[in-house]
Amino acid sequence: MTGTPTYTPESVERGYNNRAAVPDHPQQLAEYAERSKAAVAALRPKLDLRYGPNPQETLDLFLPAGTPRGTLAFIHGGYWRALDKAEFSFVAAPFVAQGYAVAVVNYDLCPSVTIATIVDECRRSLLWLAHEASRHGVPAAPLVVSGHSAGGHLVAMLFATDWGAHGLAAPPFVAGVTLSGVHDLEPLVLSTMNADLRLDAAEARRMSPVHYAATTRAPLYAAVGADETSEFLRQSQLICDAWPANRPAGMTAARFIPNRNHFTVVLDYADPASELTRATLGLFAAPRA
Repeated sequence: MTGTPTYTPESVERGYNNRAAVPDHPQQLAEYAERSKAAVAALRPKLDLRYGPNPQETLDLFLPAGTPRGTLAFIHGGYWRALDKAEFSFVAAPFVAQGYAVAVVNYDLCPSVTIATIVDECRRSLLWLAHEASRHGVPAAPLVVSGHSAGGHLVAMLFATDWGAHGLAAPPFVAGVTLSGVHDLEPLVLSTMNADLRLDAAEARRMSPVHYAATTRAPLYAAVGADETSEFLRQSQLICDAWPANRPAGMTAARFIPNRNHFTVVLDYADPASELTRATLGLFAAPRA
């Protein structure tokens, strides 16, 4: 599964076009919106806090009653070119109930910006949390960063970041989750979505976290829906193989979550009893790398 396949435009579409692979995806997207609307009404977050200068560099901050035990930063997916933080507010509810703050991060989208710009924006979001979140009653640590799909890629790129160059003595997070992440972008050069992503071979390689060494030994939980395409299964195992020192204790391979596809797997964050939610909560106890 971790070998490099030979790609054609047709095989890339089969492997990476998730909307085609899941014909009923509109129902899941509608559920994101419905659950998120309910979460905002119940939790009354601080909306659209600005963390950087670009138009969409904002985040929503969900706070528990009392002093937060830590913070989860969540980065949404959408192939770097679609969706919005407002559709993923549902992620916050189980964590707020356990006493954690949750920052749901927005970023600008392709083709208005490049993937490299989005990576920089996500770095700025964590720097904002490290330096400014305390003004909003949120502790700088412990911080766990999680992302779905393109957000999983962005989390992995944060693990490959030289945080010293950004003025930090250590990474601002203790652990991370890459859920259905894309960690090798080179196949996407052949995809129809590349009209928006504007990747050539060199830039696809430069934006692929598997071609970097992780700059931290913080645990990175790599998970994917077991019913996703073979390429997404391969992509999750790829990062697990590339960074063995970042596997959480007892984890020798990427976790394939049963009976979940690319769109339903992230809905497990709405369930406080799900394996995904419990695994993410467990990461808060990781020592700072």
